[in-house]
Amino acid sequence: MADALTVDIVGPDRVLWSGTAKSVTVPTVEGDISVLAGHIPVLSVLKHGSVRVTASEGEGHALDITGGFVSFDHNVVTIVADIPEPTEV
Repeated sequence: MADALTVDIVGPDRVLWSGTAKSVTVPTVEGDISVLAGHIPVLSVLKHGSVRVTASEGEGHALDITGGFVSFDHNVVTIVADIPEPTEV
């Protein structure tokens, strides 16, 4: 797909999601931004919120984060995310 994004979302110790996507929306400290193919380059700090990915196949994915950063250039999105620690019951 010519207009696809290559997306890698990584946490402190593992890959959280990797694949191709139509769009990615992230919660930055300046507000939510959505990235599509051909978007201008972005480097931004992330805040607590939800990363939303619309995969190339059309399915949606969401991941809660507590912070991190996003880098976007040449249709490649890299998100380094802090994720909430699981709570024990």
